[in-house]
Amino acid sequence: MANGLIVDDSKFMRKILRESLESGGHTVIAEADNGTEGVDKYKTLKPDFVTMDITMGGLDGMKAVRAISEYDPQARIIIISALNEKTIKMNDNGIMASAYIQKPFERDSLLNTIKGLLA
Repeated sequence: MANGLIVDDSKFMRKILRESLESGGHTVIAEADNGTEGVDKYKTLKPDFVTMDITMGGLDGMKAVRAISEYDPQARIIIISALNEKTIKMNDNGIMASAYIQKPFERDSLLNTIKGLLA
């Protein structure tokens, strides 16, 4: 299927995301626990999609999404956050994410979102 990068500061959430993605046939080529590491891994590995948390220490998800989008305007970035889409857009209405999923998420919702982005 597709190669993904998981960016989330929670080890537990990265584990859940990895299991969900792999159960859908995707390969997780890397994980990052902050935005800086996520941007660096995106540039090095060029995954087919990224799952991105918003609230992280250091470079937060909003800034990481902006950095990845500036580097690659075609990047497929799925924000997976406890914050809802409206709250995220209130803080940055120019955020260039491909999709938004609120935590806690349903595995099938995530996989269907990725399927739609890759079609």
